[in-house]
Amino acid sequence: MSKEEGIPPGWSYNPATWGQRMPIVIAAMVGFAIATYLALFQFKVIDTVWEPFFGDGSRKILTSKTSQILPIPDAALGAIGYLVDALAGVIGGIRRWRTMPWIVIAFGLAVGPLGFISVLLVVLQPVMYDSWCTLCLATALISVVMIGPAMDEMLASLQYMKRVKDAKVSMWKAFWGYKEVQGRVI
Repeated sequence: MSKEEGIPPGWSYNPATWGQRMPIVIAAMVGFAIATYLALFQFKVIDTVWEPFFGDGSRKILTSKTSQILPIPDAALGAIGYLVDALAGVIGGIRRWRTMPWIVIAFGLAVGPLGFISVLLVVLQPVMYDSWCTLCLATALISVVMIGPAMDEMLASLQYMKRVKDAKVSMWKAFWGYKEVQGRVI
């Protein structure tokens, strides 16, 4: 591993650099803004929702039974998820795959399921409601685009944790980033 660049062993680049993470953080903030707007409609704070392509599709999707299945509207949950993604993306430095595996793994677990749920909700739009929602499609696209880079960094952390296990070092301490574990080249 190049200590200066924080490149994981066997990798040609560092998946935790700001150049790798900032696009995810920016995408998450755009997703947060859109999902918040949609949630404001679902909470009846605003009366209309912008829909340039599908007529009354957005209104139909955003007021559907599927969108209200949980105690709070699905767009509000999406907004919370995007905010968690953005916050998890900015925590830690360029070696966080090794120094903070807990946040990298949490980041990957937050991004991955959000992308899966977004795709599922998009599939349900035409199947259950014979409608489409433009901004819902936009947030689903954002979620899917975020998955690859987030999983990349999570893979580096999981590989690090495997090396820790193979070296018979405390995985608990490595997961939480204790300094005495970091001092060893693993």
